[in-house]
Amino acid sequence: MNREKFGSTADGGIVERVSISGGGLSAHILTWGAVVQDLQMEGHDAPLVLGFEKFEYYPAFSPYFGATAGRYANRIRNGRFSIDGTEYQVDTNFLGKHLLHGGSQGTGKRIWSIGEHGKSHVTLLLEDRDGMMGFAGNCLHSVTLALMDGGIFSITMRSETDAPTLVNLAHHSYFNLDGGSDILDHRLSIAAESYIPVDDEAIPLGPIEPVAGTPFDFRQSRPVRHEDGGTQFAYDHNFCLANARRGLCQVASVESPHSGITMNVETTEPGLQFYAGHKVNIEVPGLGGRRYGAYCGMCLEPQIWPDSPNHPDYPQAVLRPGEKYRQETRYRFSAK
Repeated sequence: MNREKFGSTADGGIVERVSISGGGLSAHILTWGAVVQDLQMEGHDAPLVLGFEKFEYYPAFSPYFGATAGRYANRIRNGRFSIDGTEYQVDTNFLGKHLLHGGSQGTGKRIWSIGEHGKSHVTLLLEDRDGMMGFAGNCLHSVTLALMDGGIFSITMRSETDAPTLVNLAHHSYFNLDGGSDILDHRLSIAAESYIPVDDEAIPLGPIEPVAGTPFDFRQSRPVRHEDGGTQFAYDHNFCLANARRGLCQVASVESPHSGITMNVETTEPGLQFYAGHKVNIEVPGLGGRRYGAYCGMCLEPQIWPDSPNHPDYPQAVLRPGEKYRQETRYRFSAK
């Protein structure tokens, strides 16, 4: 088993790193945050994701690089919602007002345990206690990360609870398919007819809107680069793929014209958050000493739609005792 100590948290917790390989890919996975630290493709020198070579950079500087975000990924307005008439107030770690990615100590910022590890896969486990970040119920989360034939990076997430709660996990890698300083020339397509407009605090306004005739129309492949008044458009929005979780479907495709590498995204989830990385400005070196600035990587995060408990017409994230949460996402890489 290729397993080693990678660092320690401020309270003395041991962070391990495991290595997996298969399907022409190799990856390093951290137990802290179930983070994908590095992902490499045979025949391509640069990493496919953003990350750090030192653990201490993660808690200090990482904007969720490679993390498993939850218990509820994305945002909840004012950190407030109700389930079955019971009101909940959860952590408000975003702007001091709203929940983001499960709170200041969400699943992407805690140490998971290693449940199983083979040459091409690892399963990580997290006991998410009742009351953590304000969420009800003891949850057991598992994430299996596997490298499969055909250049597939597969992520399967499962959860169970002993009380009604919200579960909405999301994989949060920042992808860069050519190792360049930005991803603006990457060509992107997203199989979505609509998206969710947000306010200036990135909180959903409510009704979904069609992508047609807007900067959000990625139904046909086109560059991420899209200037509005001479400034690159700041994408950090949910694209509406379906009204409920469904079978595995291809929902997006990205290609770098510089490297010829393509990444197809398949998921069971009804939403895809596309973040083009406009806020990234990291003062310490990344993998291979790289400098990470604005638009250095893009996130394509399959998930339930943001702020869903406060919008009854959105797909819902409530998980009840006896139910099993299961999300599967596959990032499929190929080269010309």
